[in-house]
Amino acid sequence: MCIAVFVWLNHPLYPFLLLHNRDEYHNRPTKAISWWEDCEILGGRDGLAGGTWLACTREGRLAFVTNVRELNPSPEAKSRGDLPVRFLESRKSPMEFAEEVEKEAHQYNGFNLILTDLCSKTMVYVCNRPKGEPISIQVVSPGIHVLSNAKLDSPWFKARKYSILLNFNEKLKSTKGYTDYKPTVVFFIKPVGKINISSSNGAERLGQNFKALLDKCGEGEVPMKEMIEELMKDTVKADKSMLPQIYPPEWEFNSSSIFVEIDTPSGWYGTRSTAALSVRTSGEVSFYERYLEKEMWKEHTVNYQIDKVK
Repeated sequence: MCIAVFVWLNHPLYPFLLLHNRDEYHNRPTKAISWWEDCEILGGRDGLAGGTWLACTREGRLAFVTNVRELNPSPEAKSRGDLPVRFLESRKSPMEFAEEVEKEAHQYNGFNLILTDLCSKTMVYVCNRPKGEPISIQVVSPGIHVLSNAKLDSPWFKARKYSILLNFNEKLKSTKGYTDYKPTVVFFIKPVGKINISSSNGAERLGQNFKALLDKCGEGEVPMKEMIEELMKDTVKADKSMLPQIYPPEWEFNSSSIFVEIDTPSGWYGTRSTAALSVRTSGEVSFYERYLEKEMWKEHTVNYQIDKVK
């Protein structure tokens, strides 16, 4: 499973900032983020199906996909990793491509798909679940969003940690060093009762870390690697009462943290790469990845300039 948190068109220096954890079996063949030889795509690549979970192009197109957690996925379904690749290779706008996917969405297991054209400042979200309901297509509004293994900005147990964090603004207002600039939180998390920030260890830790980064950044540079260290390596698991009860309880509990590591009969499963992608108003893109290769953590950064930025 995967989780992503991103800021869209709501920062004075960065039209887009993304932090992304990819969870997968460690023994599944995977290529780290690089420029693909057969096309102008920058991203990681699945060594089995040939698709990607997150990638972008020099033309300012970007896409990423997560699975929707569900029972009994079809083994005959098309690879969801092909969807970002097809969009990046096409000349269609995000909405045009979303409408194309809508016609064939039933051929895929559950997915969440983000389609972005940075030059036209357009982002579209597509989801083909729940089964039996119309395909969800929506323009993503400016602000902070979280995408995990349920619908965009839904109260998924992984996303809930970020929702607590991002609704912490009122508490930050009285904090020394707090600036007037605040990201807009555009999603609503249905409360499960009053949340006591001071007694919630996960929320308290995330709130403190995010506050420290806001104090340091203000409206200036955002330290992406520091954000990864503070946010994406979180191994605190969800309260068992908050789990969605789709998979066996032990699996759901062990995979409920932001950073996942599980020893299974099929080998190690968990977070095998973390990406931080930033796009400046000038069109400069920085794509950082920390990834596992032969059970050793490595890191690299690819920088490039978008050809045309409106």
